[in-house]
Amino acid sequence: QLQLVESGGGLVQPGGSLRLSCSASGFTLNYYAIGWFRQAPGKEREGVSCISSSGAATNYADSVKGRFTASRDNAKNTVYLQMNSLNPEDTAVYYCAKSVYSYCSSYVSTNFGSWGQGTQVTVSS
Repeated sequence: QLQLVESGGGLVQPGGSLRLSCSASGFTLNYYAIGWFRQAPGKEREGVSCISSSGAATNYADSVKGRFTASRDNAKNTVYLQMNSLNPEDTAVYYCAKSVYSYCSSYVSTNFGSWGQGTQVTVSS
């Protein structure tokens, strides 16, 4: 069965860092761009970042630009999201998703065909 599994979430203090991982089972990630999304209670899902299939191109939402960095290790079938300088507004469930394309287009859900179950990130003092 095709699966994406996020890990690395948890509770951190403001200003802290977390590194999220997104690992694939049942298929190979290296042909596809991977998006990161988040959803806080009562809010709509928000596109956070995207990384192209090769890792050569990335993009970020304005709210996280300069603080978050996406990377990937295709040999390990894993994509990462390094999150630094976290603030309480970053609190959300974070999801990774496989794009239907090799490149990053937009964050509309129709561009992403497989989703993980999400991992909770809580930033609080």
